Amino acid sequence: MKMRFLIAAALLSATASPAFAQDAGAEQKLDQLEARITRLEDLNQIEVLQRTYGYFVDKGQWTQLSELFTEDATLEIGGKGLFLGKKRVLEYMQTAFGPDGAKPGMLANHMQFQPVPDISADGKTGWVRSRAYVMSIGGWGLPLYENEYRKGDDGIWRISRLSGPFTMYTNWDGWGKNALNNTWPDKFDPPPDLPPSTVYLTYPAYYIVPFHYPNPVTGKAFQPDAGEVGAYHRPPGTAEQAASLKVGRLVDGTQPIAEPPKD
Repeated sequence: MKMRFLIAAALLSATASPAFAQDAGAEQKLDQLEARITRLEDLNQIEVLQRTYGYFVDKGQWTQLSELFTEDATLEIGGKGLFLGKKRVLEYMQTAFGPDGAKPGMLANHMQFQPVPDISADGKTGWVRSRAYVMSIGGWGLPLYENEYRKGDDGIWRISRLSGPFTMYTNWDGWGKNALNNTWPDKFDPPPDLPPSTVYLTYPAYYIVPFHYPNPVTGKAFQPDAGEVGAYHRPPGTAEQAASLKVGRLVDGTQPIAEPPKD
């Protein structure tokens, strides 16, 4: 209501005619402006949410990080596999990377760039495609996020799916000579709830993460190249397991991981 009042006041102050307030189209214009402002605020909020995730990673704030997720969220980083639910997100972080808090000798800067946010027509679901550059004591990493967000009844956005396949991973000697695989599920504990939704190859091979959005000019969906150098496949049984647990659509190189927003 406060937003609506401010919009109405701005519209009234912009016209010299009092009759504008009785204009049959004034109510419709108010609705349109309110919807546009809400959409812009939502786009900003999901970007802030994703950037906050990165800063919590930086200093090992795992409990704070887990609170960014919905209760039924899914987490899939690299080729580790799927973790189901907020509690499992926290268990994954604390088991794999240690207790909460910054530690001497620890470096895990999680810098994020190039966000492309979108909001569904009903304003309840959001998506962000962004790139992260990870600088850690283990080396360098380059994950590509295609994440989904949900707006709760309280009006707060939370992460409902975090998906971060790696484009490149390397030790300190550099990716040009020492690119490493970072996609094996058994790399460290804890074990995932489901196997990886996609088996893919990192640099010097490639894997194009399917886009959640169509081409903004043509409106056509983009079909990623699935050539031999970036060979990947869906593990047997993954589709059935995911469907039974309602973890959402799977990335398989032939379909987007989320429905493109319809505005």
